[in-house]
Amino acid sequence: MSDRKRVVEEYFEGFRTSDHERILECLTGDVVWDLPGFKHLEGKESFDGEIENEDFVGSPKLVLDRLVEEADTVVAIGSGEGTHRSGSSHRFVYCDVFTFTGSLISRVESYLVPVTASG
Repeated sequence: MSDRKRVVEEYFEGFRTSDHERILECLTGDVVWDLPGFKHLEGKESFDGEIENEDFVGSPKLVLDRLVEEADTVVAIGSGEGTHRSGSSHRFVYCDVFTFTGSLISRVESYLVPVTASG
């Protein structure tokens, strides 16, 4: 496994355990996080504020199906599940595109699609 794929694995493990510091250590200071149709964040402080969503409790379950790497980019494809404050489950599939500057993530593009009970 490449060093950049290891950084992405570490990033996801940070989310699985709600470990802000672990996630932030994977990022450049001027990181950009784009969640198309939802938010555009710049810098570690903004990123840190979005790690845990107040509408959910606990840490998300994240399954990483595959990592694809080319040049300075690693693409992560997988599925996940979180627990809404109401107790209902929120299932989704995702594709995250990580752009690196050196050995750290400088840009994240997160594409999330909710999965319904029938889908």
